[in-house]
Amino acid sequence: MKALCSVANEVSNGLNWVVKRIRAPRFLSVVNLAFSSSVYEEEEDSGVGEYLSLNNSFLDSGSRATGQHGQSHNSFPSACSHRQSNYRVLLSRDLRAVDNEMSTIKYILTKQGWNFGLLNGFGVELNEANVIKALNVIFDESGSAAHSLRFFGWLHHKIGLESTIKVFCTMIFILVYGNMNHRVVDLLDDFIQDHPEEDGQEHLILRALEEIPAGHKVRAIVYSMLVKCYVDRDMTTAAVTVVWQMERLGIFPSKGVCNLLIRSLLGSNQEDLVWDLLDLLWSQGMVDASLINPLVSFYFSKDGLHCGWKLLMDMRKFGVKPDVVSYTIVIQSLCKASRLKGATSLVFKMIQAGVHPDLVLLGTLINGYCMVDRPKEALRIAHYFRVSPTIYMYHSFVSLFCKFGDMVQASNIFLEMSESGLNPDCVIYSTLINGYCKVGDTKKALQWLGRMWKCGVKPSVTTFTILIQHYSQSGAMTMAEHVFCYMTDEGLVADIVVYNILMNGYGKRGALHKVFQLLGMMRPAGVSPDTVTYNILIHSLISRGFVHKAKDIFDELIHRGFSPDVITFSDLINGFSDRGEFQDAFDLWHTMSKYNTSPDVITCSALLSGYCRACRMDEASAMFDRMLNAGLIPDLILYNTMIRGFCRIGNITNACGLIRMTIEKNLMPNEVTYRALVLGYEKKMVDNASGAALSKLQRILAEYGLLYWG
Repeated sequence: MKALCSVANEVSNGLNWVVKRIRAPRFLSVVNLAFSSSVYEEEEDSGVGEYLSLNNSFLDSGSRATGQHGQSHNSFPSACSHRQSNYRVLLSRDLRAVDNEMSTIKYILTKQGWNFGLLNGFGVELNEANVIKALNVIFDESGSAAHSLRFFGWLHHKIGLESTIKVFCTMIFILVYGNMNHRVVDLLDDFIQDHPEEDGQEHLILRALEEIPAGHKVRAIVYSMLVKCYVDRDMTTAAVTVVWQMERLGIFPSKGVCNLLIRSLLGSNQEDLVWDLLDLLWSQGMVDASLINPLVSFYFSKDGLHCGWKLLMDMRKFGVKPDVVSYTIVIQSLCKASRLKGATSLVFKMIQAGVHPDLVLLGTLINGYCMVDRPKEALRIAHYFRVSPTIYMYHSFVSLFCKFGDMVQASNIFLEMSESGLNPDCVIYSTLINGYCKVGDTKKALQWLGRMWKCGVKPSVTTFTILIQHYSQSGAMTMAEHVFCYMTDEGLVADIVVYNILMNGYGKRGALHKVFQLLGMMRPAGVSPDTVTYNILIHSLISRGFVHKAKDIFDELIHRGFSPDVITFSDLINGFSDRGEFQDAFDLWHTMSKYNTSPDVITCSALLSGYCRACRMDEASAMFDRMLNAGLIPDLILYNTMIRGFCRIGNITNACGLIRMTIEKNLMPNEVTYRALVLGYEKKMVDNASGAALSKLQRILAEYGLLYWG
């Protein structure tokens, strides 16, 4: 059936452009004000009819207008079309109130010549002009933009009428006049979201908005919201286009929207456009610190301190007074550069300039001192400015004092926090317990655990992990196991970290049965081994001499899809080297590249130590040179290993060459070096080998201006 009216010939350029919706639009929550509430399915016309209608004729006419399949017989190009779907809206309003609203709409439109009793149509042509007129009349007569929006949604959903962009823009202006700006944002956002591929869409909607009569202030609000929607979608080019159009109309975005646009432009490194925008706003007297601050932050992050600092100083030249946010940006940058003296000085200068620091700024400065492990100065600043620290600040202080082992000060900070009315949480208690464990005061750690229980704070897995690790490292495995059992009795589930700590503790003490017992407990508990677990198993087996069993674990690790790390290879290479099985060790060395793992100094030391103990110094020298060529830097232990290897075969010359290399690398020979030389002279059957070794070492040191060694 032919449409009653087509406005394709009535609108020019893009006004007949169709906004195609490819999903159930989010703004349907807006237009569903037209039937705001009941559970609605497109197929269930009878239920919706009872909900929407004032009388049967109103819905019957709409039903006949949409046709059997809900297609409009009065359609024109759409700015807000939708695909058929089931829309469900919860019943939230009394049906009588809805009927009253629809009654009001019917009454208003009836006076304008609409006839809701006709079998076909409404007595008026549903063209663009009549729909716009109806929307405006409903708003003018009822004083409610929600009524216009309900009618807009009713036409859209029930009648199936598709809207032109001009109708769409008219609805937007009505919503702004009716103080329903949040609905405007929804509509504009859907418009942009559903047509990202359309080039020049901003020009289309701008032309339509410009043709609609509106007050200066209302037009500025609509355009500002359009800019914000483009910014939210990272469409900065479109957003800037809207701003230039606003300038032509003598209106400008709000400062908040300008701030968002500036930040978005800086985020895409379009600083030239930012300066153009600031020049425009400057001509209108709109520039203040809030618009300059994003640029200050940008320059500090991009070009270091110089450009950002210069811009801050230049702000006053242009009559813009830096605010507390400006100073916060600078102080944060100074703290990141560890220039705390300058940051602290700037705080007092800003106070002299009449800008008082807020909690954010002072927190930034305090955190700066904490980051460089200077908690006393941080605490002094907090007390000087009478800052009421948050629980996070207190935790930073407690953590730092625990780090330095100052448990008295850490405890005092904890007590101060409690007295200030803040309730310590599990994290702070755990930090204190960890601090006492690190200084070896287990008794105090357990006292704080008891206090934690007494205050109603339940320990976490982390809390018990701290105690288990402390006992494991100190060899008290019985206590570690007791804490583990207590934790599980409390209903806490041990994680892989806890199991690894216990397995490592037992492994170091040779209790392999306990190690494998814990491994067997992991799977029923739903905990899967990781690479660290396998490394512990391998190390434990190698420590007891079960190198080939360790290699079996290595193979299982590979089979289960884990990637061995440098620790895995180092342990196995060391195990095979100690047994003199150099071919297996060397095979593992070559296998490392297959798993994107490079040997480190420890890996090289493992292989070199084996060669040296076997007196295979040619291979050791080749491996040492290979390590140096790879850019690895030997430590004194490795040099001494090589020196002792040469001395063991009586090669004093090569040993002394390595001693000279050690000194040139700023590593001083020590007692181990001296004893290696003694061994070398003993191998050469020199009388008074210790005296000869000392004399030789002193002469080598003298070559480098080191006159004394002892």
